[in-house]
Amino acid sequence: MTLEIVKGQEPFSSPGGPFGVLVLHGFTAGPATMRSLALRAAGAGYTVELPLLPGHGTTIEDLTTKTWSDWSGAALASFDELAARCARVAVVGLSMGGGLSTLVAEERPVVGSVLINPIVTSPGEADENAIDQLIDAGLEVVDGIGSDLKNGGDGFAYAGTPMRSLKTLIEGIKTVHAGLSRITAPTLLIVSREDHVVYWNNCDDYMASVTGPTELVWLEDSYHVATLDNDRELVESATMEFLATVFS
Repeated sequence: MTLEIVKGQEPFSSPGGPFGVLVLHGFTAGPATMRSLALRAAGAGYTVELPLLPGHGTTIEDLTTKTWSDWSGAALASFDELAARCARVAVVGLSMGGGLSTLVAEERPVVGSVLINPIVTSPGEADENAIDQLIDAGLEVVDGIGSDLKNGGDGFAYAGTPMRSLKTLIEGIKTVHAGLSRITAPTLLIVSREDHVVYWNNCDDYMASVTGPTELVWLEDSYHVATLDNDRELVESATMEFLATVFS
């Protein structure tokens, strides 16, 4: 059965020039969080794909049936489809989308990556144990974490977070972390000073592990969903400058 997509969470696709940009959203959220940035890239003449990842933009019950393999498979397939039409492709991702973008950079010949508050490191044994305890206690869904914005805006995420799906996300991220040294393409890391979803050590681990050049931009006035927060213009302008550089 095909589920109805929530208005505003539709995937976005824009034909353009020979350079492609794959844009990936975060866990429990959807394309609404990345649409402005995708439109900015399309306006610059890039061919852009912003897919709706499996289980997102419909119902939380749909997400509870999905795992890391669904999201990673969709991300890699989207890159392959875009690469078939474009001479070179860059990836841009927020949160889980940053982790997926990192996976794509490990597995495919990306020209560069923009990672916005990415999750590329396990939150740690204590948090993993807490997730297991919640599941064992019968709490399959807890309060959502996808609307962490300093400006109080809508993060366009589900109201809840499915624990079993989150557990598979963390397990997938562990495999991504193990492959960081394979990344040789340039990376732009855009990181909020205050983030209530992803820990700072994600960017530290990334910069310490990859072999390609990295640039770090700190956000002083945004929380996790920075693409919709007070620093949105900085996020978008820094991304566009980076894309112009790696495609030049």
